[in-house]
Amino acid sequence: MSFVNTQTTKVDELIDKALQGEALTLEEGLVLYESNDLIKLGAGAKQMMLKHVPDNLGTFVINRNINYTNVCDTYCRFCAFYRTEKDADAYVLSDEVIFNKIAEAVELAGQERGVEILMQGGTHPNLPFSYYTDLLRKIKAKFPGITMHSFSAAEIRKMVEVSGLSLAEVIQQLKEAGLDSLPGGGAEILDDRTRMRISRLKESWQEWMNVHAEAHKQGMKTTATMVIGFGESLEERLLHFIRVREQQALTGGFTAFISWVYQPDNTALKGTRATAVEYLKNLAISRLMVNNVRNFQSSWVTMGEKIGQLALEFGCNDMGSTMIEENVVSAAGAHNRMNKEALIRTIHDAGRVAALRDTQYNILEVYNK
Repeated sequence: MSFVNTQTTKVDELIDKALQGEALTLEEGLVLYESNDLIKLGAGAKQMMLKHVPDNLGTFVINRNINYTNVCDTYCRFCAFYRTEKDADAYVLSDEVIFNKIAEAVELAGQERGVEILMQGGTHPNLPFSYYTDLLRKIKAKFPGITMHSFSAAEIRKMVEVSGLSLAEVIQQLKEAGLDSLPGGGAEILDDRTRMRISRLKESWQEWMNVHAEAHKQGMKTTATMVIGFGESLEERLLHFIRVREQQALTGGFTAFISWVYQPDNTALKGTRATAVEYLKNLAISRLMVNNVRNFQSSWVTMGEKIGQLALEFGCNDMGSTMIEENVVSAAGAHNRMNKEALIRTIHDAGRVAALRDTQYNILEVYNK
């Protein structure tokens, strides 16, 4: 009994320390993971969220995912989406198909302003760098008001490889062509022990971070992501939090932190899906550990509407996007969908005020009950 009381007291002290703006250490993070008091951790994470976002808003963005190609030479063991060039169902979308998808998103939103296009694909070995810059220019010429929140660190590094340019030059040219911000895809676990086991050909955690650091240096905002459930250790999860926090302290370039659970269906890695309790516990601890990123996003796409809504009580202030189209996690067995009206209802039912935002978290419209 005394151990339980001592542990409870220690968790309370660590939550208070985080709320005072002090950075928790890896060892202190382990104490949080040892706690089975999910409600206490969630309450602490919600307090941390309210320090950053005191207005009780639950935000979302109008987004369309466009997976321009499924050809990839990285061969991640946890991915059910990628194909080789020789596969019968390999594709590269035509410009016209991409334009039509964007036009549908704009039509659904009723405006271009605030519409986010998350354009990502595999690391295609035979697309020249000019493919990306030309495509961006064409998109921005047709849809000048949208936000291109596109290309993962792995794709950026493939562009460096095929172009022979430096990382700084690639990001500069993409920015000049119309790229507005980078998504955090491909972070998985920011520690090379797990990265090399699940995706031997992917960039190291430091190389992933270098892409985001360079984007921040050039004035471009990005997001940080995390995927749990690969069999990673708690120490690796905590290193992930600490590395994101340290980069944020240097540049302030991460607009949001988004974590979700590995989806094992149809993948070479297989395994079992982490539970909702594990997701919520990890989410709460991430909010306490990464105490300098303002926005945390719920992963209702992988966890479902109800757990996604509950995430608003565990440190999240944002419900992500309408996700008009999604092909990667759905290929691995997740098929959750919500439109704008469903997101507004879900946020209101959680006791929050629903608000439409843009990619940079500027509020565009507030929906009162």
